[in-house]
Amino acid sequence: MVELLSDSTYGSFREVAKRSPDKPALIYLGEEYSFSQLKEMVDRFAAALRELGTKEGDRVLLYLYNLPQTIVAWLALQRLNAIPVLIAPVYTAYDVNYLANDSGADTILCMDTNLTYVVDVLPQTPLRKVIVTSMLDFVPWWKRLIGSAFNRVPKGRIPKGKEFFSFLEVLKGGRPSSLPDFRAQLDEPAVMLYTGGTTGFPKGVPLSGGLFLYRILEWWRAAEAVVPPGESITVLSAPLYHIIGEMDAFSPLLVSGEPVILMPRVVLDATFDHIQRYKATRMFAVPTMYRMILEHDRVDYYDLSSLKYCGTGGDVLPIEVADRWFKKFGIPLYQGYGCTETCGAISLSYACDGVPPEGSAGKVSPGTKFKIIDPDTLEPLPPGETGELITTSPYAVTGYWNKPDETEKCFLNIDGEMWYRTGDMVDVDENNWLYFRDRSVDMIKHKGYRVAAAEVERVLQEHPAVIAASVVGIPDEKVGERIKAFVVLKEDIRGVSGWELTRWCHDRLPSYKCPSYIEFRDMLPKSKVGKFLRRELREEERAKLLKA
Repeated sequence: MVELLSDSTYGSFREVAKRSPDKPALIYLGEEYSFSQLKEMVDRFAAALRELGTKEGDRVLLYLYNLPQTIVAWLALQRLNAIPVLIAPVYTAYDVNYLANDSGADTILCMDTNLTYVVDVLPQTPLRKVIVTSMLDFVPWWKRLIGSAFNRVPKGRIPKGKEFFSFLEVLKGGRPSSLPDFRAQLDEPAVMLYTGGTTGFPKGVPLSGGLFLYRILEWWRAAEAVVPPGESITVLSAPLYHIIGEMDAFSPLLVSGEPVILMPRVVLDATFDHIQRYKATRMFAVPTMYRMILEHDRVDYYDLSSLKYCGTGGDVLPIEVADRWFKKFGIPLYQGYGCTETCGAISLSYACDGVPPEGSAGKVSPGTKFKIIDPDTLEPLPPGETGELITTSPYAVTGYWNKPDETEKCFLNIDGEMWYRTGDMVDVDENNWLYFRDRSVDMIKHKGYRVAAAEVERVLQEHPAVIAASVVGIPDEKVGERIKAFVVLKEDIRGVSGWELTRWCHDRLPSYKCPSYIEFRDMLPKSKVGKFLRRELREEERAKLLKA
C-alpha cells in the first residue's frame, strides 16, 4: 500500500520527483514532461512569482484550462504557501469580477483567449498582475506553426502595460536559488475552489493542506487493487477547477509518482486516442461522459482495453449506464460521492471490494465521520433510515471564505468539532455502503410522501429514447406538490409521447412517485460545471403560477 512521502503538498511532490526523476509526469498534446523537468519549472515559477510580490497566504486566480501551466502554477503556489484559486475558463467578466473581489486576489493567470474579460474588470477589482498563457505555450514551435496555419487553436494577444506578463517570460526569469526554506502548513488553506451559493453567489471553500493530502491518498487507494503502483496512467477527464479534477490530477503527482494525461478540453475522439496510445489505466468522469462514450459512433474504432479503474461522481449514476458499461468493457463503473466542502469523496467504491452493490455511491472512507440526521430537527436517526448526511474528517473545512451567514447555515459545531451539512438525503448500510437518495431541497413532498427527484430521473433516463431528465415539484394546494418531469430525447427519436414515458414510470415506480406532467425540451439548464439546474426549472414553474 502506498503512503505519502511528506506531510505537505509541495513536500510530497518534491519527494516523488526525487524518487522518480526520469518518469513522465505530464503528457500533453504528444509531449512528455518528466518529474525532474516539472519540478524545475515549478521552482522557477515559484521564484518568479515571489519576485513579482506573491507572498505566503496570497490568493492567486487560475483562470485556465487543463494545461501543464495550470499544474506548474498550482505546485509553485504550494511552494510559496500561497493559495491557488481555480475558476472555470468558461466564466465571463461578470464572474471574474465577483471572484476576484471575493477572494481578494491581486494576481491572475489566464488564457490569452479570456484576456478581454480580465481587462474589462481590472478597474473594479484588486487585480494588479495578469500572467497570460496559451494552449500551445508548452509544445514545440512546429506544432504551434501547424496549429496556426490550420487555424485549429484559438488565440489572443497580450496588450502592453506593466500589469501584463507572458507566462513563458515569467518562467524563464525565475531563480530557484532565491527561494527561502520551505515550511509545511497542514492546517492552513492550500487551495480554494468555488461552489454554488444558496444566495446565488458562489462560495469560496478553503481546503487545508492536511485535508487535501488525506483525500488524495484515499482517492489513489481506491484503485490500488486493480492498478498497482507502477501501472497507473491517468487520463484527466474532469476540469481542474472541479474537485474531481483536483483529486484525479494530483493523486498521481503527489502520491504514486505516475503520469497524468492532460487535454485542454474534452474531445471524445482525442480521449479515446490518448487512452489507446498511452495505455491509460485510470479515468474518473461524470456519469454523462460515460453515457456519451457508450453512444459515440466511433468508440469501437479504438482499443480502450487498458482501462482498469473507471470512477464516476458529481451526479447520480443511472443503473442503465452502469450495466451497459460493464457489458461492453467488462469492468464496473466505481461510483464515489462527495462535494467541494469535504474535499472530494466522502465515499468511494474501492476496487478491493469487487463490484459495488447496485445503486451504492461507494463505501464511506476510513477516517471520515458521519451522522444521518433529521433535516428539520437535526436529531440523529436510527441506523438504516434515510436522512440528511453530516460529516467531518481530519483537517475538515470549518466555513466558507468571507461568508459567515452561509457558514452558519451549512456547518454545525458538535462537541467542539465542525460538521458539514451536505443537504443530501442518504442512507448507509451495516457495511458502510452509502446510498444517495436526493438533495434535501430536491425532495418532493407529494401526498405526505417524500419523493426523491433523482429516483424518478433515473427511471426516466433508463428509457432507451431519453438522453436527459430533470424532475421538480410543482406547488399544489391539494397534494402539496405535483411531480413534473422535463425530458430531452435522443436525436432522431420520433413518436415517443408523454403517455408512454408515464407508463414506463408506472411499471417501475409506486404510483405516488410517477410524474403528473411531462414536458419535452431540446435542452435542460446546466451550471457552468455541467450539473443540471433543477432550481431554474422550479423557478420557471413558480413564475407561471404567479402569473396564472
